[in-house]
Amino acid sequence: MKKIKLSRFGMTILVFLFAFSISNCHVQMGTHQSYKAKKLPPGQAKKINGDQSAKNYAPGHNK
Repeated sequence: MKKIKLSRFGMTILVFLFAFSISNCHVQMGTHQSYKAKKLPPGQAKKINGDQSAKNYAPGHNK
Protein backbone atom coordinates (compact mmCIF):
# COMPACT_ATOMS: atom_id res chain seq x y z
CA MET A 1 0.00 0.00 0.00
CA LYS A 2 1.19 3.43 -0.85
CA LYS A 3 0.97 6.06 1.89
CA ILE A 4 -0.17 9.50 0.85
CA LYS A 5 1.86 12.25 2.47
CA LEU A 6 0.23 15.66 2.56
CA SER A 7 2.29 18.77 2.66
CA ARG A 8 1.77 21.37 5.37
CA PHE A 9 0.02 23.61 2.81
CA GLY A 10 -2.32 20.80 1.76
CA MET A 11 -3.19 20.01 5.37
CA THR A 12 -3.88 23.69 6.06
CA ILE A 13 -6.22 23.85 3.08
CA LEU A 14 -8.07 20.72 4.25
CA VAL A 15 -8.49 22.09 7.77
CA PHE A 16 -9.70 25.42 6.38
CA LEU A 17 -12.25 23.74 4.10
CA PHE A 18 -13.50 21.55 6.94
CA ALA A 19 -13.87 24.55 9.27
CA PHE A 20 -15.60 26.53 6.52
CA SER A 21 -18.07 23.73 5.81
CA ILE A 22 -18.92 23.39 9.51
CA SER A 23 -19.38 27.15 9.95
CA ASN A 24 -21.91 27.29 7.12
CA CYS A 25 -24.30 24.94 8.88
CA HIS A 26 -27.30 27.01 9.95
CA VAL A 27 -29.38 25.74 12.83
CA GLN A 28 -32.39 27.77 13.89
CA MET A 29 -33.64 27.36 17.41
CA GLY A 30 -37.31 27.95 18.18
CA THR A 31 -36.82 30.82 20.59
CA HIS A 32 -39.66 33.01 19.41
CA GLN A 33 -43.34 32.28 19.78
CA SER A 34 -45.09 31.49 16.53
CA TYR A 35 -48.49 32.39 17.91
CA LYS A 36 -49.71 35.76 19.05
CA ALA A 37 -49.57 35.81 22.85
CA LYS A 38 -52.65 37.40 24.37
CA LYS A 39 -52.83 39.32 27.59
CA LEU A 40 -55.10 37.96 30.30
CA PRO A 41 -58.64 39.35 30.30
CA PRO A 42 -59.29 41.76 33.20
CA GLY A 43 -61.64 39.31 34.93
CA GLN A 44 -59.06 36.52 34.89
CA ALA A 45 -56.32 38.81 36.24
CA LYS A 46 -58.73 39.89 39.01
CA LYS A 47 -59.39 36.27 39.97
CA ILE A 48 -55.70 35.35 40.01
CA ASN A 49 -54.79 38.29 42.24
CA GLY A 50 -57.88 37.97 44.46
CA ASP A 51 -59.11 41.54 43.97
CA GLN A 52 -62.74 42.65 44.17
CA SER A 53 -62.66 44.83 41.04
CA ALA A 54 -61.22 44.30 37.58
CA LYS A 55 -60.97 48.07 37.05
CA ASN A 56 -57.20 48.10 37.66
CA TYR A 57 -56.66 45.45 34.98
CA ALA A 58 -58.67 47.14 32.21
CA PRO A 59 -56.66 50.23 31.24
CA GLY A 60 -58.83 51.03 28.20
CA HIS A 61 -62.05 51.34 30.18
CA ASN A 62 -62.41 54.56 32.14
CA LYS A 63 -65.45 54.88 34.38
